[in-house]
Amino acid sequence: MAGHNKWSQIKRKKAANDAQRGKTISKHIRAIQSAIREGGSDDPSTNLSLKNALAAAKSDSVPNETIERAVERAMGGGEGVSFDAVTYEGYGPVGVAFIVEALTDNRNRTVSEVRHVFSKYGGNMSGGTAWQFESKGIIVIPTTSDKAQELAIELGAEDLELDEEGLTIYTDPSDLYTVTEGLQTEGFEAEMSQLTKIAQTTTVLSAEDAAKVLRFTEALEDLDDVQNVYSTADLSNLEAVG
Repeated sequence: MAGHNKWSQIKRKKAANDAQRGKTISKHIRAIQSAIREGGSDDPSTNLSLKNALAAAKSDSVPNETIERAVERAMGGGEGVSFDAVTYEGYGPVGVAFIVEALTDNRNRTVSEVRHVFSKYGGNMSGGTAWQFESKGIIVIPTTSDKAQELAIELGAEDLELDEEGLTIYTDPSDLYTVTEGLQTEGFEAEMSQLTKIAQTTTVLSAEDAAKVLRFTEALEDLDDVQNVYSTADLSNLEAVG
C-alpha cells in the first residue's frame, strides 16, 4: 500500500478537525450513539461498530465524560434521534472518485446537501465508485521503533508504512480494535485509530487540481451529516507547495 501519501492526507484532516473541534466531537457522538442503537448494546466487547466508534473518538481526544454521556443518551431507548447510515458515490473535480459516508435523520435533506456540493464543484453523483476502494483499519503511531513494528505484525497487522512521521499500520477492519489495544498495552499510544477506505489506485494531481479537490473535500466534510469522505486523490503536489 506504500506510495499513496495517506499520512499527509491524515495530517490535513486532523488539522481541519482541530480547527472545528465542536463539529468533530458532534460527529463522534453521533457515530457512537448510532453504533449502540444499531448494535443494541453498549458493550464494546460484543458490539464491533461501537468498538471502532470509541477507538476513533479516543484517537481524536474526545473527552471521556463526553463519550460517557453519549452512551447514556443512546441507552435511553426512545430518547434522542435515530440516525441512518447512508453512503454516496460519485466523481469530484477532475474525475477523482469519491465515497461519502453520512449518518442522517433525514435522507432527503442529506442527499440534497451532498448533491449540491458535487454540483457546485463540478462533480457528479452518477456512477459507482466503491469498487475502487478497500475497507481497512488504519492506526498511526508517532514512533519508528522496531519493537512497535514487530508487535503490530504479531497482533495481526496486514501492512506497515514507515516514514519520518512515524508508523502507519493497516489491519483487517475486524482486527482494528484488537491491534490498537495490544499496542497501547505495550505503551504505544495511537495518534489515530479508525476504519477507513483505501483507494486501490490513486490519481496524481497537479498542484492546481489538488487544490480544487481539497476545497471540494472540505466542503463535503463541513456538512453536519457527513462522517467520512474518501477519494482516490493523491495530494502530494499540494503538500509540496503548501
